[in-house]
Amino acid sequence: MRVLVVEDERRMAEALRRGLQAEGFAVDLAHDGNEGLHLARAGDYDAVVLDIMLPGLSGYNVCKQLRAEENWVPILMLSAKDGEYDMADGLDLGADDYLTKPFSYVVLVARIRALLRRGGGRRPAVLRAGDLSLDPAVRLVTRGDTPIELTPREFALLEYLMRRPGEVVSKPEILEHVWDTYDTDPNVVEVYVGYLRRKIDAPFGRAALRTVRGAGYRLSGDGG
Repeated sequence: MRVLVVEDERRMAEALRRGLQAEGFAVDLAHDGNEGLHLARAGDYDAVVLDIMLPGLSGYNVCKQLRAEENWVPILMLSAKDGEYDMADGLDLGADDYLTKPFSYVVLVARIRALLRRGGGRRPAVLRAGDLSLDPAVRLVTRGDTPIELTPREFALLEYLMRRPGEVVSKPEILEHVWDTYDTDPNVVEVYVGYLRRKIDAPFGRAALRTVRGAGYRLSGDGG
């Protein structure tokens, strides 16, 4: 397994390289954001260990650029910043995990192995279905260039459906993931689907959100 470590503190970078090599990994190093972005684009890496505070280009921007280019290599961010908003920013930009310095080397290796088991499947930071887009980080939904105002529950429902484009999603699944319960009246799902249609489809002459009789709902991957 080949891992890219992007870390500007050279002693730490070398220590990480030696430790990961001892665990059987092949390791490349980059010491600034621009070099890290170049190597991540050009190399066939199984994972990237990415510091946030980098010269040239921050780890946030490296991650954001890779995800914008649909490069889904698993990314573990490292940072001396331990605030919850710093962690949320990294994850919202498309990172898969976040570890604060100082960290346990044993935990670092375990988290890298966990990322490798998960693989590099598609995990976009901004969800898209045709010209319909949803950005969880800034809570923004648009159709083309037109912003769409949604309530928090409508937003959560649309996000869940957009993470499963083209799939039929049942009412019980929606209740579990959007309402966090099975006990709510299932008819509430139908009500909120109606609300969504009136906002994301009807004003634009689209039919992205469809009812599959007896099975649930499906959001068209092409945006209707």
